[in-house]
Formats: sequence, C-alpha cells, structure tokens
Amino acid sequence: SIPIEMARLLKKDIILAYEMNGKDIPPDHGYPVRVIIPGVVGARQVKWLNKITLSDKESTCHWQQKDYKGFHSSIDWHNVDFTSVPPIYELPVQSVICEPEAGSVLEDDEEVTIKGYAWSGGGRGIVRVDLSADGGKTWHSAELSPTEQPLYKTYAWTFWEGTIPLPKDHKGEVEIVCKAADTAYNVQPDNVEGIWNLRGVLSNAWHRVPVKVPKS
Repeated sequence: SIPIEMARLLKKDIILAYEMNGKDIPPDHGYPVRVIIPGVVGARQVKWLNKITLSDKESTCHWQQKDYKGFHSSIDWHNVDFTSVPPIYELPVQSVICEPEAGSVLEDDEEVTIKGYAWSGGGRGIVRVDLSADGGKTWHSAELSPTEQPLYKTYAWTFWEGTIPLPKDHKGEVEIVCKAADTAYNVQPDNVEGIWNLRGVLSNAWHRVPVKVPKS
C-alpha cells in the first residue's frame, strides 16, 4: 500500500500497466496488470493486480510490515522492532560507475574516461555527479546527459560521463569513485559503515572501482 497523500500527489503519473514494450506485460513483471508508481520503490508497485482498495490502514502483508524498512546499524535481528519505523517508499540518491569495470587495465596513464548513471527516489532529478581518481581526495564534475524529464519528475536514470586526470603517484593502481547530488542536495555518504542495516536496504555509499594503470 501507499499513503493516500502520496496517491494524490502522483495521481497524474500512476498507471495500470498491461503492456511492456508494445507486448503483453510478462508474468515476471506482473501479467496481466501491474500498478506503476513512478519514483516509489518496486515493493509498492504491486504485480498481478486484481483489485484496488481504499482503506483506513496500511496493508498488513509481510512486505509492508516486516520487511523493507530501514534501521540504524546497532539494530539486528535480536532487537529489531518493525513497528517502530515506517515502510520504505522512496530510495536515496545513488550513482554507479559502468565504465571502466573493476580490475580492468586502463589504456592511458594520464587520464581516464568514466561513464555511468545516477538516480534518486521521489522523482528528484540529478543536479551533479562528482568523480575522483584518487579515492575521494580530489573531485571533478561529470557532464550530465539531458534526460528529457522535468527536474522534479525525473523517474528514469540520468546518464553521465567525464574524463579526469589520474594521480601522478598512482603506483600502478587507482580507485575511481563517483557520488551524486539530487535536487534537494542529498549527497551519497562516503562509506557503508554508518548506513549498514540488517536488511541491507538503502545502501547508497560512494561507488568505488579499483582499476590498474599501465606503466609509462
């Protein structure tokens, strides 16, 4: 279920989908009908839909009450209280390096071209992606590809690319890093230690990719 306030805000964007890429929606994706709620986590976008209920309480299903909730890192299975926090509806800002791949050998020892995508929940557009070739000590700005989506209704990925210099003292290996900021200037945390949780959800730390640098 989703709150009625969210349904009202998204009433012009929510659809009941029966086709995907011009064909009947596949069974794995919810045939014959699936509700699509842009900007909201997939767990709320019900597959195999057969009815919609206007209710005065949340869904009582396991996935609404006993899963997909975020806790701090000192909560574990022995002391978790699933009633103490609300379900996850929107995901935090995140970004991913697609090229180069981890462990690959670069063609150049002076600069590297990095490509990837970024995204944030709730339709929040991406306003900045930062790139580093020294593990996050220094940063450079990536170029964002036009999304053809409104900035506050950016429901799909934002692709980005950047060519940045490699550190002179690389010793044959560097760690490439990316992080993104959305329209609310939410920024990814530098590591997972402070956001670890027993279900492993909402994990959006900097994406780090180690690569090898050829000898001069």
